[in-house]
Amino acid sequence: MELPFTRTQFLQVFAEYNQGIWPLQILAVALGFVAVALIFSRRRWAGRGIAGVLVLLWAFMGVGYHGLFFARINPAAYLFAGLFLVAASIFLVEGVVRNRIRFEFATGVRGWLAMALLAYALVVYPILGLLKTHPYPETPLFGVAPCPTTIFTLGLLLLAAHPRPLMLAAVPLTWSVIGGTAAFLLKVPQDLGLIAAAFIWVAARSRQR
Repeated sequence: MELPFTRTQFLQVFAEYNQGIWPLQILAVALGFVAVALIFSRRRWAGRGIAGVLVLLWAFMGVGYHGLFFARINPAAYLFAGLFLVAASIFLVEGVVRNRIRFEFATGVRGWLAMALLAYALVVYPILGLLKTHPYPETPLFGVAPCPTTIFTLGLLLLAAHPRPLMLAAVPLTWSVIGGTAAFLLKVPQDLGLIAAAFIWVAARSRQR
């Protein structure tokens, strides 16, 4: 498979993106930790709060990363922007407006797998990038970069109760396939977590059925 851009161009986009949006990366990480904390909260609005975090992250990546930066080297980024805005809209309608998504820590293997994905996306993924593959500002970071945020989202959705779980996970699963190719084509080994997250979500949901 041949990409319409080089690895150097890909990393340059991330460098310009991170420099252009600083210090929003810090806010994104803070929102991620807030979402994790709300999993254990018994407040009635906790589900809305978590969904609201997902709305902000997915909408920002759709417009900010794909629409304004990645589209400079890849015309397909406009399609990706649309997909991310669809995901943001689903979380907005189902989670914030209708309050139909319930997030709760699950005991057993599913709960610990979910927490492992959340920890990987929030902490391990950016550290691997900073120390092993892409020094800052070329580093894809949680909350503003699609791949770690998708892993995080699938971790949350492992703990979500909704009448149509596949509707919630459709775009994250799609991006796991698209973004997972970066692990090989663009030499981003931490993106292997995308493939693992998608497999874990599908396996867990299949087992629940």
